[in-house]
Amino acid sequence: MANVSVYNMEGKEVGTMELNDAIFGVEVNEHLVHMAVVQHLANKRQGTQKAKTRSEVSGGGRKPWRQKGTGHARQGSIRAPQWKGGGVVFAPVPRDYSFRINKKEKRAALKSVLTSRVAGGKLIVVDELKMDEIKTKKFKAVMDNLKVSKALVVLPEVDEKVVLSARNLPAIDTTIVQTMNVYDILKGDTLVLTKGAVAKIEEVFA
Repeated sequence: MANVSVYNMEGKEVGTMELNDAIFGVEVNEHLVHMAVVQHLANKRQGTQKAKTRSEVSGGGRKPWRQKGTGHARQGSIRAPQWKGGGVVFAPVPRDYSFRINKKEKRAALKSVLTSRVAGGKLIVVDELKMDEIKTKKFKAVMDNLKVSKALVVLPEVDEKVVLSARNLPAIDTTIVQTMNVYDILKGDTLVLTKGAVAKIEEVFA
């Protein structure tokens, strides 16, 4: 099992912790990680783009001139794509971009990124994250103590004071174990877990 240091909010090492190899020491599957990221981004797409085809733009009901004898190229409608004000040839229409991947694949991808964070020394375990008040400056000081500038902070459960204190820091995101995903972990340079979050991850994913 991998051993990691445990720090307090002042950035001082207060102990060590063993991580479960079934979650933090698996073989990294880059293909599943890629699939999980693509799925996350696809599911966020609104898919509301729309443009009109030649059948939807107004006007153009009649043939602009007769077929032969004018010297012009033949035309059937002034709303054909080559005309000003004409329709779009292959116009985009609203669609659903989302797709699903298997639960086992999603879980394997999550374990892969957790393992890669441990292997790369990009995982920090904190004994606890508690705020007496909603104060961005104090939370920023905690991140500075941990030498973290861009990170995902994972909590065992929603803590409103911590979440609201971190909200105005553009490079810091917070989440809970149940909503943790591959994309958010990869987006941050560092993964910060509380001891409670580690215990919950091992309980949920073991």
